[in-house]
Formats: sequence, structure tokens, C-alpha cells
Amino acid sequence: MSETWPSGLAGVLRLPSGRLVRGRGLRHGPPPGPPPEFGLYLLGGPPPEVGWESRWLRWPDFRLPGDSADAREALRDILTRAGTERVEIACNGGRGRTGTALACLAVLDGVPPTEAVAYVRERYSPHAVETPWQKRYVRRFGQP
Repeated sequence: MSETWPSGLAGVLRLPSGRLVRGRGLRHGPPPGPPPEFGLYLLGGPPPEVGWESRWLRWPDFRLPGDSADAREALRDILTRAGTERVEIACNGGRGRTGTALACLAVLDGVPPTEAVAYVRERYSPHAVETPWQKRYVRRFGQP
């Protein structure tokens, strides 16, 4: 597995497997560094146009994904792509939905569901995963 994002880049989370995923808030504009090769955008409505391949997951602010099966599939795809591509996950602010998705990625990558929110808060943002139902979603994400 190669280093897909430069080390030390803001917003980049290293998962236990070593895969790197960038989280960010769309309202802050593109951060410094290379652009992603793929983006997963967690918004209530269609995302803005970007110059790379992307996927939209309907996910209203402060809520949960509209379709849990689609969310699981999208996150598995992101985890696979992160092994060889620069991938990012973003919502408007980069905290609640993005943090929740990153915590679910951590679960897929081997972090126990009860520890995933703390894992992301320590390594990505202390404000990640904003609501009690988002925390519960992460805890239940590891269940079949």
C-alpha cells in the first residue's frame, strides 16, 4: 500500500491498516495539497461539481444517511479505494456527518465500534460525530 496523501496534511486520518482518508468541510473550500482522486459527499442535496470522480450519499445535516445499505456500500468502496487512491469524505462543515462516516470506516478497518468515535476524535477532530444518534449509528455499524 502506498502513501496516497502527503504526510502531515490537515484533515487526513490514518486508519489502523495504514490507509489514509481526508475528511473536510466543503464550506471551507479546497484545502492545500493535491486534489482527491475520488470524493464521497454527504449532503442533503446534490453536491457541487468537482474535477474528480465522486459519489453523493443523501445525508441531511445533523441526521443519519437516508439509506443505510447504500452508506455501507459507499464506505466499503472508500476503504478499498483508499489503498491506492487519494480519497476524501466531506459534508458541509466536516464534523458531524464526515466524522460519523470516518468512524464507520474505522469500524470497517478493525476498530471496535465502541471505540471508533474516540479514535476519530483523537486523530481527526475533537468535534467529530456531533449527535447522540450519530454516535449510536457508529456503535451499531459493526453489527451484521
